[in-house]
Amino acid sequence: MDAEDDDLRPLSALQHLAFCPRQCALIHGEQAWAENRLTAEGRILHERADSGEGETRGNLRIARGVRLVSRRLGLSGIADVVEFRRKAAPGGAIVRRPFPVEYKRGKPKAHDADRIQLCAQALCLEEMLGVEVPEGALFYGKPRRREAVAFLPELRRRVEDLAARLHALLHEPALPPPLSGDARCAACSLVEICRPGLAGRSARAWTARAVARQLAETEEPP
Repeated sequence: MDAEDDDLRPLSALQHLAFCPRQCALIHGEQAWAENRLTAEGRILHERADSGEGETRGNLRIARGVRLVSRRLGLSGIADVVEFRRKAAPGGAIVRRPFPVEYKRGKPKAHDADRIQLCAQALCLEEMLGVEVPEGALFYGKPRRREAVAFLPELRRRVEDLAARLHALLHEPALPPPLSGDARCAACSLVEICRPGLAGRSARAWTARAVARQLAETEEPP
C-alpha cells in the first residue's frame, strides 16, 4: 500500500540504517542529534550542492536540490544534483534520462550505505517520472572525483528491504543493540548519546530518569 505523507520517512534514514541501526533509531526515532567535525563538513558540502540554481550545458540539464518521493517505499527527501542527459530512445525519440549525483565528505567507503542512499534516489525518480534510471554517481570531497554506481538488481532489492525494515524499526519501543567495539563508533557524533551500556533502552527514557535523579538529589530534606 502506498504511504501517506505522514508515513514518509527520510531518504537519508536508509543510509543511517545501513551504517548502524541504533544510530538510525536515535536520529529518526528519538530525534537525537549531535554534530562533530565530520558531520559539519558533510553538512557544508551538501549546502553548497543544494543551494545552486539549475543550469544547462549543451545536451545536459542540471537540477539541484531536487525533491523526491516514493509512495511505494514510503520515502521522501532531496537529491543534491540530478543531471538530465539526452539519450536516443527506441524509435528515434530523444529523451532526457535522470542521473542522480550525491555529494559526500571524505573518500569512498568499504560499506554500501552511500550507494544504498543513491539507489533509493533513483527508485524515487523512476516512480515519479516513469523512466528507467540505471546509474548515478557519488562525488566525494576528499579525492574530488565521482564514483560511478550501477543500480543493479541486488542493490535495488537491498534498498527495498531496508525501506521496509526502516518503517518497522521506527515503530519499535526499544533501541537496537549497539555495535559494541565496532570501528564505526569512533567516528559517530552520537557516541555520547548512544551509550552502549544502555543497550536496548530508550534514550528518551534514560534522559527522564537522569533528570528525576538530579531533582531528587537537589531537593531539600524535610
